[in-house]
Amino acid sequence: MKILFLHGWNSVVGGVKPTFLKDAGHEVINPALDDDDFDAAVRTAQAEYNRHPPDVVVGSSRGGAVAMNIQSESTPLVLLCPAWKNWGRATTIKPNTIILHSRVYWGKLVKNASPSLCW
Repeated sequence: MKILFLHGWNSVVGGVKPTFLKDAGHEVINPALDDDDFDAAVRTAQAEYNRHPPDVVVGSSRGGAVAMNIQSESTPLVLLCPAWKNWGRATTIKPNTIILHSRVYWGKLVKNASPSLCW
């Protein structure tokens, strides 16, 4: 499976999570996202998405907020503790999104998704 992995703020390319996915046999695209300029991070993620269309986009923390702000069409999103309140303009998620996070944040994000998609 081809995975576009978007790392969190001040995280490094090739960190524990993308390495785990790679070691599990997945093809992992893991671009370096700008920590200081959110819009630049979104542009980088969008360029990688367009260049290497993935089977799934995984975003961790700030990378989850980046994932919510790219044009990912019908590609599934897996958001790990998405920091959507701190960055970006997206306030809802699209169908076919899985959130792995505390239930506290579900209410505002899940307006466009089935509750069964959020664990």
